[in-house]
Amino acid sequence: MHLSTSVSSRLHRALAACAASCLLWLGATAAAHAAPATVTVENQTKVTRCAEEDNVSLLLRGGVRRFVVEALQPAYIERIAQDTTAPDFSGCNFDGGDHPTDPKHRFEPRTVTLHEDADWRIVGMTLPVFWRPQQVPVEVDGRRDRGFHMIQVFRRIDGQMKEALVMYPADGYWRIKPLPLARFNDGVYGSSMLLGPVRQEGRPVVNIRDIRIHTQPDVRFELSFAGGGAARIRLAEVSRERTALEVRFSRPVRGLQPFSVLRSMYVATDNADMSEVRWLGGATKATPEVQALPDFQRAVGVSDVRFGRSEPSRHNTSAPDIRYRAFER
Repeated sequence: MHLSTSVSSRLHRALAACAASCLLWLGATAAAHAAPATVTVENQTKVTRCAEEDNVSLLLRGGVRRFVVEALQPAYIERIAQDTTAPDFSGCNFDGGDHPTDPKHRFEPRTVTLHEDADWRIVGMTLPVFWRPQQVPVEVDGRRDRGFHMIQVFRRIDGQMKEALVMYPADGYWRIKPLPLARFNDGVYGSSMLLGPVRQEGRPVVNIRDIRIHTQPDVRFELSFAGGGAARIRLAEVSRERTALEVRFSRPVRGLQPFSVLRSMYVATDNADMSEVRWLGGATKATPEVQALPDFQRAVGVSDVRFGRSEPSRHNTSAPDIRYRAFER
């Protein structure tokens, strides 16, 4: 039986409307069933005397699909008269070059502006030497390139572009910081983090297959992981108070494999990029628990955790605290 053109057209429109309604219903149902979750945090920090190497590893595990990670001004930011940002190699066995234990893969250095508008600038940088050979494809608003070791994101404030985020495609590291307070020329990074299925390959890494960056209606990264799965990471806020990322995985990282690792530096309480762990143990607990980093071992049922400092450090003094929150399954 053949339908008339008008009947067929009406049928197609009805089916399209039904499909759209079904998709909206499915989205609403998924949102309604998104449940708050808790995670486990484990400390695998090693002792060091070098203020320029990441000896801190704090692993986050739990089958979460969504969470927020943000860089916050340290609690003592108003007490800083003079920010200290110079490197300190006094306790190190290297002096600012490549770490002596790292492999050395050589590249043709270059710097490329991948996007710029009134508010944002995105820059790709290839370094002359990097510890991994991976050259990850990167696409920015349809423009394709590859081989960058750093992708920098700048936000305009008071007429100047200030860097708020840098990510490393070849090993999956991210660093974020708030925009600097007006009395500082710029802020300084401290801790870094991995977002995705973390593996040990000489040090913790996340292997990324490709990256797509969109700048409209907001800046967001879409990652495909080499072992399967994907993530969407949106810059939800970039301000003087915080830089916040909304992270959504296409599927949770299961079992004992971390979905994130915070990497940082700790030599002493007054010489550290983070020196304490502050966390809430579930929705029913309103008072946070606090432990100095050397005393912290493991916390289970964590709904909110902040890795930071209560007292000023003589190294990277204005480096931000890093907070994870809003975990959902």
